[in-house]
Amino acid sequence: MKASQFFISTLKEAPADAEVVSHQLMTRAGMIKKLGAGIYTWMPMGLRVIRKVEAIVREEMNRAGAVELLMPVIQPAELWQESGRFGAYGPELLRLKDRHERDFIVQPTSEEVITDIGRLELRSYKQLPRNLYHIQTKFRDERRPRFGVMRSREFVMKDAYSFDRDLDAAKRSYQQMAAAYRAIFDRFGLRYRAVAADSGAIGGDVSQEFQVIAATGEDAIVYCPGSDYAANMEKAEALAPSRPRPAASQPLVKTPTPGRSTCAQVAELLRVPLATTVKSLVLATDQVDDNGVVVETQVWLLLVRGDHDMNEIKVGKVPGLDAGYRFATVPEIVDHFGTEPGYLGPIGTRKPVKVVADREVALMADWICGANEADFHFTGVNWGRDLPGPDAVADLRNVVEGDLSPDGKGVLAIERGIEIGHIFVLGTKYSQPMNATFLDEDGKPKPFEMGCYGIGITRLPAAAIEQNHDERGIIWPDALAPFTVVICPIGMDRSDQVKAAAQRLHDELQADGVDVLLDDRRERPGAMFADWELIGVPHRVVISDRGLQSGQLEYQHRRDSAATKVPAGEIAGFLKGRLRA
Repeated sequence: MKASQFFISTLKEAPADAEVVSHQLMTRAGMIKKLGAGIYTWMPMGLRVIRKVEAIVREEMNRAGAVELLMPVIQPAELWQESGRFGAYGPELLRLKDRHERDFIVQPTSEEVITDIGRLELRSYKQLPRNLYHIQTKFRDERRPRFGVMRSREFVMKDAYSFDRDLDAAKRSYQQMAAAYRAIFDRFGLRYRAVAADSGAIGGDVSQEFQVIAATGEDAIVYCPGSDYAANMEKAEALAPSRPRPAASQPLVKTPTPGRSTCAQVAELLRVPLATTVKSLVLATDQVDDNGVVVETQVWLLLVRGDHDMNEIKVGKVPGLDAGYRFATVPEIVDHFGTEPGYLGPIGTRKPVKVVADREVALMADWICGANEADFHFTGVNWGRDLPGPDAVADLRNVVEGDLSPDGKGVLAIERGIEIGHIFVLGTKYSQPMNATFLDEDGKPKPFEMGCYGIGITRLPAAAIEQNHDERGIIWPDALAPFTVVICPIGMDRSDQVKAAAQRLHDELQADGVDVLLDDRRERPGAMFADWELIGVPHRVVISDRGLQSGQLEYQHRRDSAATKVPAGEIAGFLKGRLRA
């Protein structure tokens, strides 16, 4: 292809709202154009990248035995009501009505539709296992879309769904998909980790995320350098300390802490380590009647060490909080504790509350917490002596670097990542409520054991850029680049020899299936090179009169600091060798 026939629209400056490198560079390279908040047009240069992502995903999914179909973007709400997700999904689910006032949704995912297909089409165990996938537009009404296509509202995903006879078979399908995902991401040339993950709104018992390693990643990846253990922050377990609880060595003292409402401020005032303080987090659960009216509210006090952070996913698994919780209101807090947040604690509450202590806090002695009175904290607090033991002990916190690995093979480290894929064993989460069954070998109906497997098609290029860029622009891996090779002829409009050599090389590479572009725009060399460094084409050949006279052309990989001289007659073979490597 020739550049004059293509659409190239590079920019010198990124838009002011572009916060991360991928958003800045994709916009400057003319790959995406913003249409609205979280909604982007994929321009020709960016669309070529997307099509390459899709092609590799299709090849590996087909190789793994999955079969492609295409499910609609607009889905009837009845299916989502059957599964129970129409009301439970939250405001991210875009709901709409047609002219007949019937409810529909714009799909964020397709579990309900594929389950409906399964119950209609898969009648017998003889038709199993089965794996169906599609590549389709999705929409999630993000409250705060940001980072360009990394967290947009409209995006493209590949989602696959497996149907099996039993849980063992479902886990085999899951492992087959895990292997296919590794093959996909290996082909993209990305550094990634597969980590244990929480299943979130999709549901299911077993799930794994595939995270591209990048310093700008939103997600924290927890791993053990001495073993294969890896999990995302939501899933990583914080082990209980192996030591017993120390004996009390300090008296309980109500200590003035004027104006110090945070653990950090109290620790600084008292000149003690932050780890000796305990923060109080107040939650509430509501019991409602058949009409949705709240008939009873239970207030909960969660205790976490002052230098630790609460993990909301783990909290949501605590018995009593697992049906749903919210943060208590200030009036509720004052009613139960007698003071506003900042000086709360478990000693001397006005009304009974349920106390849940993090594993670490349950084994602390001589700790510090709020005294339920403004400007005062208790020091020297001890379980058993000063207050009864907690109602429950649970893992409530995010792990930190240096925590013991749950597999017992070392300590934990943390790095940043960008989620590009997620696989789940769903079990019967959708098949049971939607009555999706097949006739098993004994002639009895059984619900399908299902799996779900997603890849963020439009997120993946952004993740790749976060991992592969420099001050000049994008550095695409070969498999993702919009063009693999760019030929830059200097003075092509003034030299028949340059023009002929450039055309000859272009035609030879194209005939061999190389994705090559000839830049015939008559740009100055500096502007031409700057464009292709910004766009990130990995292999560049420069042809000039001077080079042809000396029998040398210049080759430069996008990561190279300088060009390499290659004999003109050997350039095609040289390039093919580099592409094979």
